Amino acid sequence: MSREIVLDTETTGLEPAEGHRMVEIGCLELVNHLPTGKVFQTYLNPLRDVPPEAVRVHGLTTEFLKDHPLFTEKIDAFLEFIGDDTLVIHNAEFDMKFINAELKTAGFKPLMMDRVIDTLPIARQKFPGQPANLDALCRRFKIDNSERSIHGALLDVELLSEVYLELIGGRQHGLGLGSELATQQSQKLNARIKRQKRPVRAFPPKTEELEAHKALLDEIKNSLWR
Repeated sequence: MSREIVLDTETTGLEPAEGHRMVEIGCLELVNHLPTGKVFQTYLNPLRDVPPEAVRVHGLTTEFLKDHPLFTEKIDAFLEFIGDDTLVIHNAEFDMKFINAELKTAGFKPLMMDRVIDTLPIARQKFPGQPANLDALCRRFKIDNSERSIHGALLDVELLSEVYLELIGGRQHGLGLGSELATQQSQKLNARIKRQKRPVRAFPPKTEELEAHKALLDEIKNSLWR
């Protein structure tokens, strides 16, 4: 089985070299390109003010973040979750420069770009000249992003996992799953659905049903069912 980690960050700005920091990191585990339900997410205290323009993007204020952990307190859990597996990131250069800046400050080795799949150039190559941001790709693939009024790392990795599946060949790609994982996914889905068994009905339809059907057709202009 192949394991991948979809990853996203939220930050105080655009450049760690200018003193900007991460304020949230979110990761989602894929096995054979399908979510397993395992995630890693944490808000982070950036030890600085969050500019208003950044708050407008992700909604995370200085006041909210001041009581959350530092990245140094979450490094071990973060590195354990991602392991040595492939990272799937949209516009990977941005997220990787922030992660590696934080790792360097804490005395850790940087993460290598050769372990990253960047979905942004994949989308641009597949749809040249078309918008390739996450919202545009959700619209293209009819993925519901109605909850994305502001950016959030965990929500964004959930959306990106669906976009990624479409970019690498669509939902039929999952037909190659091992039977065990496919069964697990099916069981999770069925557990969320309350199925109601309908009694077997006799045919042909009753007279009152035919009359009700005719009455309905009378209300439809130029009905095709007559």
